[in-house]
Amino acid sequence: MIREWLQRGWRALVAPRMLYGWRDVGGRWLAHTRISNATRVESPEQLHIGDHVYVGPFNLLDASGGLHIGEGVQVTTHCALLTHSSHQALRLAGRAYWGDADPPGFVRRPTHIGAYTFVGPHSVVAPGSRIGRGVIVRAYSYVDGDVPDFAVVGGQPAAVLGDTRDHDRVWLEAHPAERAHYDAWVRDRS
Repeated sequence: MIREWLQRGWRALVAPRMLYGWRDVGGRWLAHTRISNATRVESPEQLHIGDHVYVGPFNLLDASGGLHIGEGVQVTTHCALLTHSSHQALRLAGRAYWGDADPPGFVRRPTHIGAYTFVGPHSVVAPGSRIGRGVIVRAYSYVDGDVPDFAVVGGQPAAVLGDTRDHDRVWLEAHPAERAHYDAWVRDRS
């Protein structure tokens, strides 16, 4: 009985939780942004993030090269949003990699995730990628490069499989009162 109580207490103490609110690099308080305490944020001073963002548990946000996450983005779980990569540099330089200030093959580039994009579980976004607005990145995808606005992408490497507006159109026809909200963010290019 006591052991069970202690185990429950321990799990409650260390369980992943959503932390509400985030202060962006400019000092602005983003009251509706939620980032799990079980997500690792590297170089938070280089994380440019909008409000209404959701980042679930067990993700890696590597902002060391400048990570830009637009308003309303959802990053599910077990995703890596990367801005640097050393795997080629390690292969090229071997043991000489350590201590080299600028090893050959090292990549550091800003990564951009557009507003109201959804990143499915177990996805990787490579350094320097630019994902447009309103995109759906399907689970287990590897995104490397540019993704146009409103694309549905999936695979390894990710390829365009459709357009989110086709899915949205069906829902909006069934709920016409919501059309104004949708049109407002689609028109807003800030």
